[in-house]
Amino acid sequence: PRSRGLGDVYKRQALLATAEDKAAAPAFQALSARLGLPIHAVTLDALAQVETPTRSATVRALRGSGSVAEAAALVAAGPGASLLGPRAVSADRMATCALATRILP
Repeated sequence: PRSRGLGDVYKRQALLATAEDKAAAPAFQALSARLGLPIHAVTLDALAQVETPTRSATVRALRGSGSVAEAAALVAAGPGASLLGPRAVSADRMATCALATRILP
């Protein structure tokens, strides 16, 4: 059998996660296609159940979570997941990104 490098393992486990109402957005679909990664759409109820390090009052009022990016990353990564750091925000403040990981058994 062929030995796999860590890159192979991470790529197999990688995905893009967002709130379910944003998953069909053309820009998100294009990013998914360009990276060759599946999209994991997370319900607003699931997002609201996750405590995030970022606690934006505005985002919480609109979306039910302190950070959609952080909550989506944690939900998609699964039980026991942790963020690799706080969310990143684009210079134009139109997009955010968060990375989460978990140790698989």
